[in-house]
Amino acid sequence: MTNKIIIQTEAEADIRDVYYYYEECSNGLGADFLLSLDALFSIIKREPEIFQKIYKNVHRGLIRRFPYGVYYIIDNNIINIIAVMHCKRNPHKWQKRTDK
Repeated sequence: MTNKIIIQTEAEADIRDVYYYYEECSNGLGADFLLSLDALFSIIKREPEIFQKIYKNVHRGLIRRFPYGVYYIIDNNIINIIAVMHCKRNPHKWQKRTDK
C-alpha cells in the first residue's frame, strides 16, 4: 500500500517562512530549498521508518544542504508532517504540536 503525506497547517507555514527567508538571502535559493525538501519528502514517503524517532513517536529527516529537519508522525499509511524547522531551534516549539 502506498503511503500518503499530509502536511499540517503549521508545517505549511514553516515551509513558506523558510522559502521567503532564503529568497530574500539570494534569488533562487528558496526554490533550491523546496527542491531539497521535495527530495526528502520522496524518501519519507517511500521509506518512512528510515529516520529514527527522536521524541515519542516523532521521526526527523534532515534536509540536504539546509540546516532544517522535517518532523513527522506515521499513522498506518499516513505520514503527518508536523513541522519543518531549523535544527538549532528550541525543540519545545515542534514538540507542542505532537500533543494535538
